Amino acid sequence: MGEYILPVIVGTLLGFAARVILLRTDFRQYPTYPTGRIIHLSFGFIAAFIGAVAVPSVMDSNWAAVTFLGLAATQFREVRKMERETLEKIDNKELVKRGEAFIEGMAQAFEGRNYIVMFSALIATMFAVYKLWLGVVIGLVFVFLVKSRIKGKLLVEMAEISEGEIRFEGPNLYVSDIHIKNVGLESSRKLIKERAAGAIITPKNENSIVTLSHIGQRQAMLHHIANVLGSYLDSGEPDLIPLSKRDMEDGRIALFFLPREKDFKQIKEVLKHVPVLDSAIRLPRQSDKGKGNR
Repeated sequence: MGEYILPVIVGTLLGFAARVILLRTDFRQYPTYPTGRIIHLSFGFIAAFIGAVAVPSVMDSNWAAVTFLGLAATQFREVRKMERETLEKIDNKELVKRGEAFIEGMAQAFEGRNYIVMFSALIATMFAVYKLWLGVVIGLVFVFLVKSRIKGKLLVEMAEISEGEIRFEGPNLYVSDIHIKNVGLESSRKLIKERAAGAIITPKNENSIVTLSHIGQRQAMLHHIANVLGSYLDSGEPDLIPLSKRDMEDGRIALFFLPREKDFKQIKEVLKHVPVLDSAIRLPRQSDKGKGNR
């Protein structure tokens, strides 16, 4: 087993490097710094070591070790459960919630990244067993591919974003021509006129219409705005709670919110970078392909 020490070290380090690259604390402030990052980096190192050790275990026909490694890999399902529970507890204290769909998507991402790390370490070790330098090169190439390719879709790819006019017809609040809600208090209507902003999200195609109608996806938009630009909101203020409404005819989404900074250029930039949730994606155009053969 001594001849495998260097390949295992190379594979583990390159797999761990992939996890470091994939881990970032951005405007969502998750994972938290430094505690949350330490937890995820520790999981990443374990995943990289498991992937690297799998190669010499197979080459030595050590099937008991392979079985143990497979069992250890299944434990990464607990990562998703841990993240889901943590985010749900945090979400209960948010003024503008992430929503269950967004939380599940984040939990899946953290689980999936550990499998990517494991596979990166396995590939690097596999080549390093034959030529150490080749393992390093292949591992680095794979790490950069992971960095460039493991990205989901953004809202700007699926929809056009434009400013919506905040207006009242009596007590009824509209964003452009889309009705949002009834606001009974005159003081609330005055505050909304002064502080509120609106956005109209226009889907680009049929797939986008169905995807953006998902409640979880719309909640993710509102949460991103509140997280980046702040929210002029406190508990016990139902008239000021951000809302989204859908035009039933053409699928446009109207967003109503009260940001701390009422600058639509900033709002539009934030909305452009809202991730499209995996659980929200629908592809009705794909199902249409068979209709002509019926």
